[in-house]
Amino acid sequence: MKMNARIVSYDDYYEQIREVRDEVFINEQSVPESIEVDGLDPDAIHAIVFDNETVVGTGRMLPDGHIGRMAVTAQYRGNGIGKLMLEALVGEAVKLNISEVWLSSQCHAKGFYEKMGFVAIGDIYKEAQIDHVKMKRDL
Repeated sequence: MKMNARIVSYDDYYEQIREVRDEVFINEQSVPESIEVDGLDPDAIHAIVFDNETVVGTGRMLPDGHIGRMAVTAQYRGNGIGKLMLEALVGEAVKLNISEVWLSSQCHAKGFYEKMGFVAIGDIYKEAQIDHVKMKRDL
């Protein structure tokens, strides 16, 4: 399995990005579409991971360094795809001279982000009825 993460144009990959996020957030996690589709995608930097021509993971970073919408399709989880996407987004932040990136981690994923250099700050809170914690990483 040879995976690679790429920074892509949202306009060019809109359908594939939506497909992965709809599957993971709306269908699996029951996040309301009104929360998941927030109108911020056109201004974000998007990373996607391909398995051949199939998009199997996606994530984004907003202009303020907020990384989010990290999603990997179920059958591909546990293969380092999240790490590839996060490294691509952090790499873009470094190129843009962003000094700190942050994210809202679902609590079950906190350990993954800690391994990637993020530190939890603040208390656990609910977002779309799922426990989250804010995490940041200085660059």
